[in-house]
Amino acid sequence: MEAVFFDMDGLLVDSEKVWLEIETRVMARLGAEWTPQHQAHLVGGSMERTLDYMLAVSGADVPAPTVQEWMVSGMVERLAEGVAVMPGAAELLEALRDEGVPVGLVTSSMREIADAVLKGFGEDRFDLVVTAADVERTKPDPEPYLKAAGLLGVEPVRCVVLEDSPNGVAAATAAGCAVVAVPNLLPVEPAPGRLVVSSLADVGVADLRTLIP
Repeated sequence: MEAVFFDMDGLLVDSEKVWLEIETRVMARLGAEWTPQHQAHLVGGSMERTLDYMLAVSGADVPAPTVQEWMVSGMVERLAEGVAVMPGAAELLEALRDEGVPVGLVTSSMREIADAVLKGFGEDRFDLVVTAADVERTKPDPEPYLKAAGLLGVEPVRCVVLEDSPNGVAAATAAGCAVVAVPNLLPVEPAPGRLVVSSLADVGVADLRTLIP
């Protein structure tokens, strides 16, 4: 196992409920309602996809960059108040670091939002961070994980990815990585090269190593 990559929203930190809060607030400004069912359409996706969907649902005549500013500023302000770390995530991260395994954070979120999370979680706990700003195509495209592996100089097939969403799992699988899925808002089915667990608290470094041939 040459490296382990953590997703951020819903896997490292319990931020999906924050996204729901801010999306609901922004949709109110657009004159429309927002539900968890709407949010489920966007889990693990890009900001561009989120904006397109919100404007389509609301029918509002507001420029996408304006809505994006509302979203980003709202998220950064809310995350500054703190966000809960998902069970087992910090412990697994520290165990990997103790064993000298490189770890990266790979997220479809924008850089400003990732920075806000890392300010509270610890900016120096990852060897690299890949955000939406660092790639042309976000998850479910494999580019984010291929980019992370390339930056570390490791082979994707020798890496394990920790994800919570079908989009993230699809990206990691397409990149050739082994996957540990911790389903959050949407189900993820077991598959070859994929371990599905209810919490990262149920996973140790030895479990991750068993996924690499």
